[in-house]
This record gives sequence, C-alpha cells and structure tokens, in this order.
Amino acid sequence: MRALITTIVGTLAPVAAYAASGVREDTSGIFVWVFLGFCALIVVAQVIPAVLMMTGMVKGVVSVVKEELAPASTKN
Repeated sequence: MRALITTIVGTLAPVAAYAASGVREDTSGIFVWVFLGFCALIVVAQVIPAVLMMTGMVKGVVSVVKEELAPASTKN
C-alpha cells in the first residue's frame, strides 16, 4: 500500500509543479481565431435584429404617446 501511495505522489508531484509554474504552450494558431470569428459573427447576427426591433418598439411607443397628447393639447 505504501508503494502505491509513493508511486501516485511521485507521479502527481511533477504535474502539480508544472501546473503551478504557469507554463503554457499556445499552439492553437489560426483555427482558434477562425472559431472565435465565427462566434462573433453569430453574436452580431443576433444583435442586429434585436436592435432593429427595439428601435421599432420605441418608435411605436412614441407615436402612441404623441397621439394621446395631441387631442389633449387641441382641447385646451
């Protein structure tokens, strides 16, 4: 049992030291940037209709408010 624990600790100690050192190997390259660009296109494609819908809603509310205020101002 002691040999098993020693083997496990001996195997995990270098892994922990490597993880704690902050060493990072960045070999992702162009594929990560293509993927992130695709994700950005999806986000933009969803934001544009949302902005158009919000501006349409604001225009509708403003026109309703103008209609309700117009008769009140002509009666006075």
